[in-house]
Amino acid sequence: MQLVLHAGAHITDEDRLLKCLTANQTMLAERGTEVPYPKQYRRLLRDVLHAAPSGLAEDTREVLMDALGFDEAPDRLILSNPGFFGTPKMAASGGDFYTAAAGRTQVFRQIFAGDEIEMFFAICNPATFLPAIMAQTKFDSLRAYLGGVDPREMRWSAMIERVRGAIPDIPITVWCNEDTPLIWGQILREMAGVEPGLPLIGEHALLREIMTPTGMARFESYLEQHPGMTEMQKRRVISAFLDKFANDDAIDQELDLPGWTDELVDELSDLYDEDVYRIGRMPGITLITP
Repeated sequence: MQLVLHAGAHITDEDRLLKCLTANQTMLAERGTEVPYPKQYRRLLRDVLHAAPSGLAEDTREVLMDALGFDEAPDRLILSNPGFFGTPKMAASGGDFYTAAAGRTQVFRQIFAGDEIEMFFAICNPATFLPAIMAQTKFDSLRAYLGGVDPREMRWSAMIERVRGAIPDIPITVWCNEDTPLIWGQILREMAGVEPGLPLIGEHALLREIMTPTGMARFESYLEQHPGMTEMQKRRVISAFLDKFANDDAIDQELDLPGWTDELVDELSDLYDEDVYRIGRMPGITLITP
């Protein structure tokens, strides 16, 4: 079985990817890909991950398959949860991104020892990620949340290196949350393991949230008039329509955090760009870019 683990990060797609894939359950199942609803496994897997340090039962995989309603394992199974690597408190606590990621990936490798595992993970500019994720915790200051670590020192590549070091046989697909509107279709189809260009219900749902109604209507009309476009051609079209019809109110983010100056945001953004470049050069990593 091929197991796809979509592990976040928090505050990136907010389950939109999963909702789109579950909307296509029947069609995907016909192609061997199963996308169960999160209520079927999130609580159970959370309990398994919490209990793992004390040891895993030999039949853990069978218990999970039973909970998902499978008599036999499917060809490809997609499990998604931004909490696979921990709570929002654990997302950056102590000044590192998701310190539990490597250990929890090892647990998945133990459970699904005979299966092929792939990981999908969206990263996000720390300039926007840190204020947003801290708001989901009980910390009242970023200094307390990060344990005094300077946010300029934090790197997503360090988290990915830890995971690769612990489980080097698991391929990891990464993308920047900021690019998601342009590469949404490719992410969905690669997670589902289907051919490029296969139509999916809701594949433009994210675009609908950030484009004006007028722009969206014209975009959909353009697609109808130009069938058979490649992913790259479609990205150029999406980019052109967003340039003209983006809903700025839906895109703009307010960063209301003491000390979060424009200069710091610019510096963090530059460091993020450098980190993304490094991630793209890491062995075993597929970086999806526009």
